[in-house]
Amino acid sequence: MKRSHLFGLLGFASLVACSSGEPQPQPAPGSDRDPHGCIPSAGYSWCAKTQQCERPWELAKQRAFDNTQKAFEDFCRVPETAPGGT
Repeated sequence: MKRSHLFGLLGFASLVACSSGEPQPQPAPGSDRDPHGCIPSAGYSWCAKTQQCERPWELAKQRAFDNTQKAFEDFCRVPETAPGGT
């Protein structure tokens, strides 16, 4: 019985000794934001065409385009107007 306590204590001590000191704080879920305020970790990306954060796979289903990064980028791209033109 005492031997199992000793092994447990030694195991715990080795884990503590191998730790890297202070634990690094983890960012709060959803605290990552891009310049537009979209939360990439939740799957949101900015869409210039709709002027809002969108989940690409949801937008693809709603607007009937392929669920690919390129199709999302093509859909969300706002065409540049000609200089001085309409």
